[in-house]
Amino acid sequence: MEYRKGSHSLYDLKYHVVFCTKYRYRVLTGVVATRARDLIKEICEANDIEIVSGGLGPDHIHLLLSIPPGLSISRAMQYIKGKSSRKLQQEFEILRKRYWGQHLWARGYFAVTVGNVNAEEIQRYIEEQEQHHKAENFKISEF
Repeated sequence: MEYRKGSHSLYDLKYHVVFCTKYRYRVLTGVVATRARDLIKEICEANDIEIVSGGLGPDHIHLLLSIPPGLSISRAMQYIKGKSSRKLQQEFEILRKRYWGQHLWARGYFAVTVGNVNAEEIQRYIEEQEQHHKAENFKISEF
C-alpha cells in the first residue's frame, strides 16, 4: 500500500465518484469525450487530486480519486464539474446549443469511500464499464 504525503499528513483517502450529464444526454463521445477526459486530468492535477482510475460512458463518468485531507469531496467535485462544464461549453458549440442553461452536468453526484480491500474491485468495475456499454443489452419485459 502506498500512502500520499502532504505537508503535515500521510494519507490514503480514496473515493469512487460518479456523475452524469444533465438529462443523461449521450454527449460524451468522440472529441468531446477526449477533451472531457483531458480537462478532468488537468483540473485534478491542479488541485493535487490523483486519478487512480477512470471511465467515461456516453452519459456519465466514473472516477476513483485520491483526494488530500484538506480538500473536501464536495469542493473537489465542485472544481471538477464546474470547470469542465465551462470549458467544454466554450469549446464545443454543440454543447452550447444543447445546454443553453449553462449546466452540462446533472445536479449532484454519487460518492463512496473506498478501503484498500475494495480499491481493486472498484478499479476493475470501472474498466469493465466500457464492455457493458458496448453490449446494449437493455431489454423491456412485459408485465
